Amino acid sequence: MVDRRMIDVDGLQALIDALLGRGYAVIGPTVRGGAVVNARVTSVDDLPRGWGDEQGPASYRLRRREDDAFFGFAAGAQSAKPVFFPADELLWRGTRSPDGRAFEVERSAPAGEDDGADAPSALLGVRGCDLAAVGIHDRVLAGRGFTDTHYAHRRADAFVVAVACSDPGGTCFCASMGTGPAPDPQRADLVLTELLDGGHRFVVEVGSERGAEVLGDVPTFEATPADVDAGAAVTDRAERRMGRRLDTRGLKELLYASVDSPRWAEVASRCLSCTSCTMVCPTCFCTSVDDVADLTGDAVERHRVWDSCFTSAFSYIHGGTVRESASSRYRQWMTHKLAAWQDQFGSSGCVGCGRCITWCPAGIDITEEAAALRGLPGSNLPETAAVPGGE
Repeated sequence: MVDRRMIDVDGLQALIDALLGRGYAVIGPTVRGGAVVNARVTSVDDLPRGWGDEQGPASYRLRRREDDAFFGFAAGAQSAKPVFFPADELLWRGTRSPDGRAFEVERSAPAGEDDGADAPSALLGVRGCDLAAVGIHDRVLAGRGFTDTHYAHRRADAFVVAVACSDPGGTCFCASMGTGPAPDPQRADLVLTELLDGGHRFVVEVGSERGAEVLGDVPTFEATPADVDAGAAVTDRAERRMGRRLDTRGLKELLYASVDSPRWAEVASRCLSCTSCTMVCPTCFCTSVDDVADLTGDAVERHRVWDSCFTSAFSYIHGGTVRESASSRYRQWMTHKLAAWQDQFGSSGCVGCGRCITWCPAGIDITEEAAALRGLPGSNLPETAAVPGGE
């Protein structure tokens, strides 16, 4: 039997207070700079109450809603990725001794591990697509032979409050990838579904023992069958209103068979190789290393920073760059994301958040490119070749 309770707006504040009282840094959606971004929150007043958005290829605009929904927007400008896997991570720093005879290296410990100064994160408002992306990173970065210790440390103590999506954007296609709009409760500590008809309230589904413990400090009331049905109706309506669709049937085989397709040159004529798509993607995790020294040469730091397969230097090896053209780089990204990722990690690398479409300055649409490959001569595959999308 699924454990569901109800909270009102005061209960949402009590949930934030309960997390703060346990020493968490609560990170949730806020409105800053004309976009919904993640930042620390201490009150429901920090949330995007009454704000919605309109998203399309190369287009993002906030709009005022006619209600007071806290989570009435689609995928925000940021996913959960920067919280657990920051864009710039100090790995170590070194200093030369005053006499110049020795060089001491201090390895950077995972955040908070050395002195306990950094509070564990409690993410509020995580959507189903981004929750699935966290699950992918859990497997790729912390579940294989070599663990990313920095990621694992941040992730281990984190608390996740997911929220069902009620208003998908014009670029969303999480339903095609099986990642939303309803979050998977097994991946979160708590899952909220916001209801506005008949009073502002939230259906709360408990996903973990820790979630039940925190919810025990929050005033709740019984979820009636009508409340449960209303919550299910929210995600049912959202699924029917997806702005995009990606046909995942035989997609891996299609991409492997399309290595010489002329479509890659066509999309490359529009691609700026700006890396925006990979920077906003909640699953991309490619990195590089930057060494930075001061002017005297007596101090140096090594940082791990996000990198992108869209840069020509990314595939550089001794003797030259492997993927010199924009067409080869776009082909690499899309084929890896939607095909090779399945062979490498056991799932698609796309969760259908649509950010790569929204934030591409050229408005390139990955779902459109996949459809175009299906329409080219010689690209048709047997209908029996089916590969599930998402997790």
